[in-house]
Amino acid sequence: MNPQAKLIFVTSLLLGTTITISSNHWVMAWTGLEINTLAILPLISKSHHPRAIEAATKYFLVQATASTLVLFSSMTNAWYTGQWDITQLTHPTSSLILTAAISMKLGLVPFHFWFPEVLQGSPIITGLLLSTAMKFPPITLLYMTSLSLNPTLLTTLAILSVALGGWMGLNQTQTRKIMAFSSISHLGWMAIILVYYPKLTLLNFYLYAMMTAAVFLTLNSMKVLNLSMLMNAWTKAPSLSTILLLTLLSLAGLPPMTGFLPKWLIIQELTKQDMAPAAIIISLLSLLGLFFYLRLAYCATITLPPHTTNHMKQWHTNKPINPLIAVLTTLSIMLLPISPMLATII
Repeated sequence: MNPQAKLIFVTSLLLGTTITISSNHWVMAWTGLEINTLAILPLISKSHHPRAIEAATKYFLVQATASTLVLFSSMTNAWYTGQWDITQLTHPTSSLILTAAISMKLGLVPFHFWFPEVLQGSPIITGLLLSTAMKFPPITLLYMTSLSLNPTLLTTLAILSVALGGWMGLNQTQTRKIMAFSSISHLGWMAIILVYYPKLTLLNFYLYAMMTAAVFLTLNSMKVLNLSMLMNAWTKAPSLSTILLLTLLSLAGLPPMTGFLPKWLIIQELTKQDMAPAAIIISLLSLLGLFFYLRLAYCATITLPPHTTNHMKQWHTNKPINPLIAVLTTLSIMLLPISPMLATII
């Protein structure tokens, strides 16, 4: 792709995100979401492969539908209350429609069907943008309207998302699809706490974005698209495979790593809200996700491909590790000790 065109699209992405997260009026928020959608479409379809074109078409149709529902929700609220302010979304029907619209934009169950297919048809770096940056504006809208949303509905969507994200990821062999179902599962953790402690949702999103960025950039450096390619990675880039192992364990939420921090705080807050059954269910369902993270880690570090006796192991690679990957991996592993400080901040 032409560098000037890529610069325009990335700038438009930043502009659309900034407009949405800084607006008070629903029409401005909707405008920012539309700019984001139009800017990411060329990045999805830039390879001109039929699968990429299909992914871009699916993404456009779903996002257009969701944006229409956002506008319809805000118009309904303005019809009944006379308010266009985002924080004044008080009408129950408007709140319900908005929850459905944002769930569609994020990929929460039952509106998740488009996300794995779009991610599979996109380049890895565009997939990283779809999994992190493109989810920030909708989550911001949920954060700003959290006082008006239905807790029972969000809890149901969250538990279904964690269950289906873990269950559907079990049988996948494509790394991008596995990361898509991982994203759906993590969104469930963000949605369940949104009404009770919105700042925890944002903290969870920031940490998830950081860990996912580390995984996607590592996969991009190793040029890995599926599990069979991942099995060959250890002989070519052992250092990157080790980094991938640690980041995946953090993304799974195992205790010594950063990924355990948001899960711990969310379970603690759910228990305080007398929602111990929901906390137990969502914790047990996250074990499904742990299985496919461990399978990815196993393929990356333990499995060696079959080879003949004259096969030369490629232990050395001339390509240095990207400093950004090193920084993100360090943050993805070592932030747990500062959790008391984060707890006081939020």
